[in-house]
Amino acid sequence: MDIGLTRIDEEDIAKHRSTAQSFVTRVIVMKETGGRSDTALAGTGRRFVSTISTGGMKRTREVELTKQIAAIRPDDQMLTPMQHNLLYRTRRGIAVALAVADAYARQTELESLQARNLSAPLQGDDAVRFKTLVNAAAYVSAFTLSAYLLHMLDGGTEPVNDPDEPDFLFDTAQDALKGLIAGLANAIDGAADETAMLQRAKAFARVAVDGLLGRRGRFTGLGAFENSHIRIEADDFTINGFDVAPGERRKPLVMQFKKPNEIIGNHIAKYQATKLAKMLVAYDFDRQLNPFVELGGFLFTFVGDGAPGTGKTILIQMIAGLINDYCEIAGYPFHYENFGVDQISSYQGKSGQNCKEFVNNIVNPKAIGFGTVDDIDQVAAKRSDDRASAGQHEVTAVLMESFAGATTVVRGNCSFGMFSNYPENVDDALRQRAGARWLVDGPQTLEDYVDIFVLLAGKNHDIPLGEHDLYEAQAIKQAVAAAYEGHDRPKEDGLVAVYERFLEERGEPRTMADVGDYLHRIKLAEPRFTGRAIKNITDAIKMRAMDIDLPDDWFEAPETFMHKSYDDKKAMIEELRGPFTMAMVMQEINRYADSEFRYTDKSDQAAIETMIRNERLRERAAAEIAELKAKGLWSKRC
Repeated sequence: MDIGLTRIDEEDIAKHRSTAQSFVTRVIVMKETGGRSDTALAGTGRRFVSTISTGGMKRTREVELTKQIAAIRPDDQMLTPMQHNLLYRTRRGIAVALAVADAYARQTELESLQARNLSAPLQGDDAVRFKTLVNAAAYVSAFTLSAYLLHMLDGGTEPVNDPDEPDFLFDTAQDALKGLIAGLANAIDGAADETAMLQRAKAFARVAVDGLLGRRGRFTGLGAFENSHIRIEADDFTINGFDVAPGERRKPLVMQFKKPNEIIGNHIAKYQATKLAKMLVAYDFDRQLNPFVELGGFLFTFVGDGAPGTGKTILIQMIAGLINDYCEIAGYPFHYENFGVDQISSYQGKSGQNCKEFVNNIVNPKAIGFGTVDDIDQVAAKRSDDRASAGQHEVTAVLMESFAGATTVVRGNCSFGMFSNYPENVDDALRQRAGARWLVDGPQTLEDYVDIFVLLAGKNHDIPLGEHDLYEAQAIKQAVAAAYEGHDRPKEDGLVAVYERFLEERGEPRTMADVGDYLHRIKLAEPRFTGRAIKNITDAIKMRAMDIDLPDDWFEAPETFMHKSYDDKKAMIEELRGPFTMAMVMQEINRYADSEFRYTDKSDQAAIETMIRNERLRERAAAEIAELKAKGLWSKRC
């Protein structure tokens, strides 16, 4: 049984069935008139509009949902299965929503306040608290019904034009549900057939959920529901707070996808990105766990750094494209989202809320997720940076807690990539929460530059290729092997000095003690090389041990691998796994440590350049001051 899971029994739902039946039969709701009559003036086709302000006036309106659904096919008194499905699911959803509101009342002090209010009207703070919780319970019931309809209705392709939002009422739970029923009746009004009716109903449910989520900040006391996990076993329906599976959104992912052969250079980053895409779709939705998390080697967070123009953006497009293709084959929902500078708000706390919502959308266990933070040095600030905005500091705090906080749970359904041209400007603690470092350095060799020019030039020419084996240098296995071998020895000057001194004193590393000694020497030379850095290195080593190339034919048909049970997938992966070697260990240590020394050197160099510039300005100012004093103008200006 899931920890913290609340199961609502059928008895709790059944006691609200009569109320739900009365709601779908006939409800009376209040409607704002706005001074406009519903009756056309005779012979004009226009409606009377009063010259007197009536903005606050309302009138009653009867809504008979059952009759309206039946009127979709007026020539037949019997409901079709699709009509009955909408009517039944609406009635069932109302009963479920009222039962969830009851559960919310039990989890908070609303139930006790209701009992006290029956005996005598509440006064003072109790009355205020009671009203707040009643409004929150109304909001919870409206969200539950909307989410239930969104989950249970099979509307196929939703219409292009979204229906109008309902008139949200939060006086009581029943008022909130009546408003939704009236909105649903408006949405299906005029549907040509039952298929269009269901499409409109599904679209209405999506609009209602989005509208409710946009109003969530108006309510207090929602913490009990936000952290709850409620299960309706008979409907296979689960409410995880305010999470709505992002993969259910009808709007497809719009992105200019790139294929691996369209990226020149960046061999290790490209290779690991290809592996990451296959890892993600190994996720098991029933177990809500990925075999790679249990076996080791799953990449939850990574940072990609490189100079401008080296290919970070097309790398993102490649990863998202590969995951999207695999998910389409398997029929899995996929959600990609980027968190950027446009989500930094001037309102206190809003930036943190935006970032938390971004993280929650990606980690949702009901979908495969890939989240990116492009130009993270502009989005998240160093905690020591006084010039950064409060919103940037909020984002830093949220990302640190989400990527490696006490409540972080890695299921293996999602991954986060942080990209930057200047990673040295990212907070050290946040940067170290990235489990892998991808150096995105673009084309490097002569062969790379020939390949990229031919690729980008296209075919509208007759210029001969010359003596060159086109794209042979991009053969990924060969290129990656060479790239990994390039890390047998470190590259940054600071780490080279440590490595050479280690070799002089101990020779080539052969034991765990040798590795520990090397790591300790790196720590003495670079204080940022902490225990978290060791964890990231060991995770990378485990990933190299899992450096298995999952066969492409596993992903050509879902039943071959992706739709197998968790245990079967785990066994298939284990058969391909091999042990890691000392060469892998040293390569991963050097790769990671090189990046830390590179970030430190860049940060130090930037600080030195700033100090030099300030000193030059100070000398220039002193010279100008002396000249002003010599002319007798200094004191006058003061």
